[in-house]
Amino acid sequence: MKAAPFAYVRPSRLSDAIAELAETRGGGKVIAGGQSLTPVLAMRLARPDTLIDINSIEELGALTRSGPALHIGATVTQRRVERDPLGASVPLLRLALPWVGHRELRSRGTVCGSLAHADPAAELPAVACCLDAELTLTGPNGHRSVSAREFFHGAMTTALTPDEILTSVRLPVAAEGEGFGFAEIARRHGDFALAGVAVRVRLRAGRPEATMTAFGVSDRPVTRDLSEPLAAALTGGGDGLADRLRERLAAVVEETVDTDGDIHASRDYRRRLLLALTGRELSKAYERARDGAEEVAT
Repeated sequence: MKAAPFAYVRPSRLSDAIAELAETRGGGKVIAGGQSLTPVLAMRLARPDTLIDINSIEELGALTRSGPALHIGATVTQRRVERDPLGASVPLLRLALPWVGHRELRSRGTVCGSLAHADPAAELPAVACCLDAELTLTGPNGHRSVSAREFFHGAMTTALTPDEILTSVRLPVAAEGEGFGFAEIARRHGDFALAGVAVRVRLRAGRPEATMTAFGVSDRPVTRDLSEPLAAALTGGGDGLADRLRERLAAVVEETVDTDGDIHASRDYRRRLLLALTGRELSKAYERARDGAEEVAT
């Protein structure tokens, strides 16, 4: 199919883009990379009156590190973050990006575009929630900041109002004593995940703090505190850490996976996938955090 007719504008200033969006009274769509929006237009699942192309707005192309955070503007592509040395300051993002679609899609698709699209099986919303990133939304009344964990309201539904643009995301850079893990299972590489997990472990005075965000298993990324299961597994005997973790994570995983089954995977199968992935990646993240802390100590 072809997209329904629409008007097209390409402003060079953010204020002009906001004004254009306000004039459409909910009938406008912002486009940057277009890797999520273009297929939706082609299937006529969206019929905007106007497409507002923000690629000529110079300030939205910023990729900078300021203190403890990496700033990613709305037109920064996923491939740029993947290859730029600054991207290495957020290891979880670097772990996740190779799983996002294919290289060609990442060359046009943007980080903020994936967040704004809010597909529940997408990788980058889970990364943002796991790291508790800060998103900047800009509208006629100026800027406002929203935590990633409060930004996603449901499948393709976010805190963005019709007259706002997601202009940037700030991700915390890795600190000493932190380790990360990321994995997903899909039918083919590049497909949306049947189940996936992003994990962050921090060692504070010898006590671990663990956060997990699951995706592909609910209508939005689901974040859980796994500090207690990890601490319990570290003091328990028996098999390897990943195996001990799976024993202690079963109840959390069962509650986390609330999506109905589909032709690709049942709910129970997704629970088994998520349990295996979480146990493995949480174990890896702890080992990376421990090894990093030991390197600093020596």
